[in-house]
Amino acid sequence: MTQANTTLGADDAPTARRDIWTGNLMGIGSMLVWAAGFPAAEVLLQTWDPLALITGRFGFASLLLIPLWLMVDGPARVLAAPWVRGLLIGAVTLATGAYLLLLAQYFTDAVTVAIISTITPISATLIELIYVRRRLGFAFVAGLVATVIGGLVATGTAPVPHLGLGALCALVSGTVFSWGSYLTIRDLAALSQVGRAAVTVLGGFIGALVALIVAVWTGYATLPETAFTQTSVGLLVIYGCGGMAISQVLWLWSADKLGIAVAAFHINVAPFYVMLILMALGAGWNWPQAIGAAIVAIGVLMAQSGR
Repeated sequence: MTQANTTLGADDAPTARRDIWTGNLMGIGSMLVWAAGFPAAEVLLQTWDPLALITGRFGFASLLLIPLWLMVDGPARVLAAPWVRGLLIGAVTLATGAYLLLLAQYFTDAVTVAIISTITPISATLIELIYVRRRLGFAFVAGLVATVIGGLVATGTAPVPHLGLGALCALVSGTVFSWGSYLTIRDLAALSQVGRAAVTVLGGFIGALVALIVAVWTGYATLPETAFTQTSVGLLVIYGCGGMAISQVLWLWSADKLGIAVAAFHINVAPFYVMLILMALGAGWNWPQAIGAAIVAIGVLMAQSGR
């Protein structure tokens, strides 16, 4: 993982600046695509059990990423990948985090999930403190605080029905996802960004599928009666191929360049991106979300000012 370096030489400075620009652009792109998945999930949850939906999401994402990985890296490098480690990370962390986030949306709504997700940068920072002993300079802490405040401003004016179990699911989801992202970048360093996303997403699919089979067999989950209508397939393409596959590639790219803590700051701009998507569908402008996004952007810049 690319880490902050405050003593860059003359030859290193251009590379560091390029990494920062690349990381931020990938973070913006990742959250734009990820945000598009929330409205799709809201519709699908009306007829899909959350565990069945998350399995379908991973399935559609895998159908895109595995062939893409073969095209990008070639069969030889794909076969030589650390499959066991990658599948295990995906099954344990990515599947768990994605399912808990969807379960949080199922128990509450997309707005509540967005509010709770504003503390994900804190979880990501704690992961870096544990694993890489990140130094918390004043600029980074100030940027972290600004990012959380911006996320709350962007979502805090909307009515929240209740928190409870849904909030707990969202909190654990952010922590597990941050942990899994760090392990992916650390342990799968030899793979391309597409390869890292592909093997862990496939692991997530296997983990979710096993859990779904057990849950259906024991009566804790049900399969949708009309699983693959034209509408549901279209929404699954958005939710799985876009909101999972493409988003995950861009997210890992961003986290690799910036570190998972700073990359996670971009999550708090997601409500603003959702607003832009809804505006394209006919909704109005939302000033709190726009102001919150601006505060988050300032926080991102502050956190990286010492790099």
